[in-house]
Amino acid sequence: MKISTDKAPAAIGPYSQGMTFGDLVFTSGQVPFDPATMDIVGTNITEQTEQVMKNLGAVLEAGGTKFENAIKTLCFLSDMSDFAEFNKVYEKYFVNKPARSCVAVKTLPRNVLVEVECIAHK
Repeated sequence: MKISTDKAPAAIGPYSQGMTFGDLVFTSGQVPFDPATMDIVGTNITEQTEQVMKNLGAVLEAGGTKFENAIKTLCFLSDMSDFAEFNKVYEKYFVNKPARSCVAVKTLPRNVLVEVECIAHK
């Protein structure tokens, strides 16, 4: 079932904010856009990661779950030198320490610094 909420940025391509399948919730990657304006929030990794987590939390909630039920995350950074600062924000939200992959990529949408997706259970 498709997840849709106005508390997170609308999809900017041919995909949904997330999907549910049984008791599982799969989010699309969330970037640091303000859901109302679609403007980038923040200029550094800390500010942008905080906005990503707000958006991700909204999608998880719309899918009937929360951060504490995360099973796996996939994190994309535009620069791996931001890894330590990213982790400081990430660990505030993912206190259960789900499985995770974190990779550096060449470019993210609109040149943001971070994107995070999540698989969780209800």
